[in-house]
Amino acid sequence: MRVPPRMGQTNATAWRGFVFLGFSGFGELQLLLFALFFSLYLVTLTSNVFIIVVIRLDSHLHTPMYLLLSFLSFSETCYTLGIIPKMLSSLVMGGQAISYEGCAAQMFFSASWACTNCFLLAVMGFDRYVAICAPLHYASRMDPPFCARLVGTSFLSGYLFGLGMTLVIFHLPFCGSHEIQHFFCDTPPVLSLACGDTGPSELGILILSLLVLLVSFSFITISYAYILAAILRIPSTEGRKKAFSTCASHLTVVIIHYGCASFMYLRPKASYSLERDQLIAVTYTVVTPLLNPIVYSLRNRAVQTALRSAFQGRLLGAG
Repeated sequence: MRVPPRMGQTNATAWRGFVFLGFSGFGELQLLLFALFFSLYLVTLTSNVFIIVVIRLDSHLHTPMYLLLSFLSFSETCYTLGIIPKMLSSLVMGGQAISYEGCAAQMFFSASWACTNCFLLAVMGFDRYVAICAPLHYASRMDPPFCARLVGTSFLSGYLFGLGMTLVIFHLPFCGSHEIQHFFCDTPPVLSLACGDTGPSELGILILSLLVLLVSFSFITISYAYILAAILRIPSTEGRKKAFSTCASHLTVVIIHYGCASFMYLRPKASYSLERDQLIAVTYTVVTPLLNPIVYSLRNRAVQTALRSAFQGRLLGAG
């Protein structure tokens, strides 16, 4: 990759790269951050892979709820693989360069997987709606072909929206600073480096973000409105608690996921703050992917039982 020109040069054709400066101001704390983020990343990666493998191998978990959970774990794993290794490298080696094409690819994949996560969470909300509001028809409505179509639509929609966001940003010329004040090629910091009138691109990103977040979140809201009505009709307190407990983990992940995403992408460019945005970005790139296996899965008794069985089977096999 050619070294980008210095600040102030206007030859966009000569500028084919960017440099991440996300944690350059932390000095000696960078090694401490590396140890922290690396540990969290290992836990996230290991936990998500374990969940995928256990759900795959345990026939008792071959239900729509857990199969959808395995796809969410797969999506979260791919999302973190596209961001965190480069971030860890920057913490150890300082400001890391990335090619123009590499930055576009990273933005495409990170945006695609993030959008896919939104749609998968909406599908999981629909799954809970059918399970609670129409339990006698659950097996017939959430049959494997229908689940496959829902998952396929989520992935395809995520890729299309990710491609749209990337094209909206990278059709602009870049002729100013090549230093990205962030640790990956997210849309707000990259857009801030573009030349000319960025208003139409900002509007395009806002519209695409609104479509992803509002459509999927509206779907979740409608599902939970019906779920709440069904739970309130359950006569016993114990029955209501049991029904709500099946949704609590999903709601926790939804609130954190949509809260961070809405703050980052549904606001005007004038309200951007480098320090605050990086803190929020760490939350949804490092912390939120960890919540899927911990909050949603590892607290689930069926998954815990499957994990214990898998470990015991492995130990017996080794013995």
